[in-house]
Amino acid sequence: ALVRLCHQAPTGKEPEAASWYREQGNREFKQGHYQAALRLYSKVASHEAPGSPEVSVCFANRSAALLHLGHFEVCLEDIARAESHGYPDRLLPKILLRKAECLLCLGRLQDAQDILRVLESKIALERVMTTHLTRLKKLSQLKVKLCEKERCPEPAREARGGIQGKSEIWEENNNISGASSSLSLSFDAERGRHLVASQDIVPGQSLLKEEAFVSVLCPGESLPLQGGEAAWDTGATNADLYCHRCLRQLLASVPCQGCSYAKYCSQDCADVAWQQYHRTECSLGALLLTLGVFCHVALRTVLLAGFAEVSRLVGCSHSGDKDLQNPEARCKPLSEAPDAGAGTRGIPGCDSNGRYQSSYQALFHLLSHTEQHSAEHKFLCTLSVVAICKQLQAAGLEAAVLNQESRQQWSEPKTCEKTSDELSPELKTVAEAMLRHVLQLQCNAQAITVMQELGPGDGAVVNKKPVRLATAFFPVLSLLNHSCCPNTSVSFSGTAATVRASQPVPRGQEVLHCYGPHRCRMRVAERQQLLSQYFFECRCQACLEELESGVKSLVPIRNSFCCPKCQAQMQGEEDTLCCSNEACATSASRENLSCRLQDLQQQIKKALDLLRVGKADQVIKMLLKCQMDAGNFLSPEHLLMGEMEDHLAQVYATLGKWQEAARHLKKSIEIVEMHHGPSSVETGHELFKLAQVLFNGFAVSEALSTIQRAEGILSVHFGPQSAQIQELQEMKACLSELPRNILQRT
Repeated sequence: ALVRLCHQAPTGKEPEAASWYREQGNREFKQGHYQAALRLYSKVASHEAPGSPEVSVCFANRSAALLHLGHFEVCLEDIARAESHGYPDRLLPKILLRKAECLLCLGRLQDAQDILRVLESKIALERVMTTHLTRLKKLSQLKVKLCEKERCPEPAREARGGIQGKSEIWEENNNISGASSSLSLSFDAERGRHLVASQDIVPGQSLLKEEAFVSVLCPGESLPLQGGEAAWDTGATNADLYCHRCLRQLLASVPCQGCSYAKYCSQDCADVAWQQYHRTECSLGALLLTLGVFCHVALRTVLLAGFAEVSRLVGCSHSGDKDLQNPEARCKPLSEAPDAGAGTRGIPGCDSNGRYQSSYQALFHLLSHTEQHSAEHKFLCTLSVVAICKQLQAAGLEAAVLNQESRQQWSEPKTCEKTSDELSPELKTVAEAMLRHVLQLQCNAQAITVMQELGPGDGAVVNKKPVRLATAFFPVLSLLNHSCCPNTSVSFSGTAATVRASQPVPRGQEVLHCYGPHRCRMRVAERQQLLSQYFFECRCQACLEELESGVKSLVPIRNSFCCPKCQAQMQGEEDTLCCSNEACATSASRENLSCRLQDLQQQIKKALDLLRVGKADQVIKMLLKCQMDAGNFLSPEHLLMGEMEDHLAQVYATLGKWQEAARHLKKSIEIVEMHHGPSSVETGHELFKLAQVLFNGFAVSEALSTIQRAEGILSVHFGPQSAQIQELQEMKACLSELPRNILQRT
């Protein structure tokens, strides 16, 4: 069954796919769709056989798209790749001209001049054929540009003062790696291991900076590059958009030489990934995609840890090391400890010096809740792990997993040496550790998220949404317990997580993180149901208020249906909903109203599809009609009402109608604040968009006040060095430099 499923997720290189993607890429390039062409040429590179002449042509084609998009440095990298892969000598003048143009645009005049000399001599040696006439014309144009730049060099831009973000004060914790000195590690029977403020903490203060011990990219949803049915997928997923090792956004990916799936931001990343884990994972790609990201994380975890460390800790768990099964066993009250180091020494995961490191030992000690998982779930996890280990054995990769090969042997083809169904004792140890990690992930997996641009991202206002990019193990971040109303905010940069205080945390209070269910997004019953997967009953302040004090959540009211006749709230737990206004007494089927909501969402989606092809006027008409329809059965505070206001603002911004865009964004912000709070990250993102609109619309005083508010919120969640804060500061500096008479008028 697994073999059949694996056929649906092929990861091998297919020459036919490469040819097809090349045709599609060439077609997009001729139509001037350079971004689409760029992505398609990257797919060609992933499917071409290493060392084939076609690879060099592919990199050259991609460099042409990069030149048109203005990515000159990356264009030069692709030209170098084309040359190193044996680009045909007869075509060299084409990429040499491209190289000279890039160098010219980058201001590297001497390098550009050297390339032009080489090009001149090369063309002079060959017969001047018709094919060279265009290049000769281009060459003369470039020489003129070069002379002009040498005569009139561009003035150096003055560095703007105040653009640099404030530097954060950071003092490392002596006992918890990556944590601030304002935190301490504690333990009690009810909360287990947890982090507590050892001093008063202010909003925006950095509390933890941790690099993931392991992370695996989630394939993600396909973002279509073109319509219609195709022989191969032309969509762009996370697997095409981000580096499979460091999670940086990809512009021109470096493909794995063994499979079509793995892609990297540089050759260095590709080499490190190959040495650390991909040499083992490469031939298992289809199986790992079929089994899912948790199994992939488990395998990569043991590969990164190394067999010696895995074997040591698995052996400890067999020899009766109680703390591996029961963390309470080794924990003593911290008040008994003469110093901080001694106080943490008894806590599972800490080393002999009492230090809690972001290490495999700490990861191994994360709770797996083996007894709480169902027998069916444990069987499926075991089956998955054994399938991976059998595949490793069948592919002759056992020695690689056990770290028994030299680096010279890593790239050599493997031969199948074992045919026995029985796993070796060493692979059984690996399987046991992997099973432990798969079970741990249900409660300890951390989603690495990124704000992904919706649409081409070349407009004056950039619309983004949060997307799950990868699944990772963060041993220190995993110490944070859950709250439906947390006092921290987590942000990511590549594979690194940063935790900041989102509100004041007084000394002695626990530092808390939201696992997903937030009081602003769902009722207590819904939150408790979702949190049951973590095997605990939430007793946070928000839940206790709703459960014990009888305080009703406003979430269902804000996201409720309203009466089609009098607009009062519809209520009821059964299939039939009744108007809350007794004088009206209108009833309606929940199913009917839900169908209307789904139809409305489909209409909005169709409108946004039209926006992508530039039909803005038609989109406005559709969205205004959707708004009118929604007003007949949705509450005015419904999140979808806010989303429609946001979409209308986006359309008006594309038309340059800044006042209209600002008016709709303000309505969107009102609804977002109701749902998420005035200091939430969601409100911060909406204010950032409003600042862009007001800046472009020249509403100076209002733009400055909006920038200040957005900066205050986003710096708490993302820190003063984040890209959004930098952009806000640049807008503020630009507006502040305007003449006084303009500032007074606006």
